[in-house]
Amino acid sequence: MRFATAASLCLLLASSPASGAERDRPDFSPAERLLFMTPQLRTLQAPTQLRYTFSKTGSLEEAFTDRVAVALSARPEGGCCDAKGAFLSGARKLQVPDVPAAEANPVILYFLEHDVREMKRLTGGSENHFRKRLRMAIYQSAEVRDATMRYRGRAVSGKEIVFSPFLDDPNRPRYEKFSNKSYHFLLSAAVPGGVYGIRTRIQGEGPIAEPLLVEELLIDGAQAPAR
Repeated sequence: MRFATAASLCLLLASSPASGAERDRPDFSPAERLLFMTPQLRTLQAPTQLRYTFSKTGSLEEAFTDRVAVALSARPEGGCCDAKGAFLSGARKLQVPDVPAAEANPVILYFLEHDVREMKRLTGGSENHFRKRLRMAIYQSAEVRDATMRYRGRAVSGKEIVFSPFLDDPNRPRYEKFSNKSYHFLLSAAVPGGVYGIRTRIQGEGPIAEPLLVEELLIDGAQAPAR
């Protein structure tokens, strides 16, 4: 399975999960199954809106805080959900496709598409190359471990997925200062939509250097949309 465009990627991976036989295939990694093949939206009642905060910090560029939302509506034949995303605002807004019949949370794909475009902007590299490196890392080298998070004042259990897709990239010399970029995904069935947070980090040079860039998406909650 390879990364494609934002639209086809979201439609491929954020729509209804594969059939039972497909999910049982041995050639999907545990990280792939958790990120793209878990029906995170299945238990939600539509209409509802998943809300996230997004922050960017670090010494490379100006910091900011913004919002991300995924609006979930009931399907015409009943059940949840058709998904419509809003990723950042104003000049930073990323146009993301609607995802019909979504069961996996498309906010993961939206974040990854934003990340790929930012890597292209910062390095001048190819979006397709960065998508391929991400997909390879999720399949080949991502570490999955147990994790505990705090949501609404209580501890909830889940999984953390960690990988660094550019350390062994043959094209690493072209963007060396960004090559240590790490990705952390925090997932828990105890939070609405299953995604607690996503964080990327590029460390500065030197053992005590501050990060060049940190981008973080964190769950804010879920609510029925205003009428």
